[in-house]
Amino acid sequence: MKAIKLAGVVAAGLMMLAGSVRAQDNKPLYENNFESAEVGKVPDDFLVLDGGFAVKSDGKNKFLELPGAPLDSFGVLFGPTEKSDVEVSARITGTNKGRRYPTFAVGLNGQEGYKLQVSPGKKMLELYKADEVLASVGYEWKSGQWTMLKLAVRKAGRDWVVEGKAWTEGANEPKQPTVTSEQKFEPPSGRASIWGQPYSTTPIQFDDLLVKRVASE
Repeated sequence: MKAIKLAGVVAAGLMMLAGSVRAQDNKPLYENNFESAEVGKVPDDFLVLDGGFAVKSDGKNKFLELPGAPLDSFGVLFGPTEKSDVEVSARITGTNKGRRYPTFAVGLNGQEGYKLQVSPGKKMLELYKADEVLASVGYEWKSGQWTMLKLAVRKAGRDWVVEGKAWTEGANEPKQPTVTSEQKFEPPSGRASIWGQPYSTTPIQFDDLLVKRVASE
């Protein structure tokens, strides 16, 4: 009888340990919704590559904002340094001004790594490696609404797969990647990133930054 009870205790302990390991595996590598950030500044753990980024508040929500001028490409690095089997996500919003549109992206593997970019002026969703377009698909961006972006880099046999998704907040997340590219060379180590090009001369807002581990294939 005692042996049966002991076995039950051991089994329960193993189940709790397994649950704890799974919880650790699912724990984000980095997360920031800016709610505890100081308005008017950039979080201390961010590396601003260029641009007048600052935390703003609309009275209900805090976010990181890139001003509408000057007209150039600006970015911020954040989170841990990673190589592959990692995913970054964020929600981003901006507005057009006539026929001028903002461009924005999330990235992995540092400044010269991969980017998933929404290019409303082209009506495209594009995958970049540094300044090279790897793949692109048609995409209808909605001005003034939050766009959800998710970019992953994972090992797939001897190669690596770079895949991205984009959808409007409130819609269902696509089950399959929206755009994909297979790469033969090992990705560089680097931090996650966000990017903005305020070509419409209106601000771009970034929120709910998340970096987490994903499984290789």
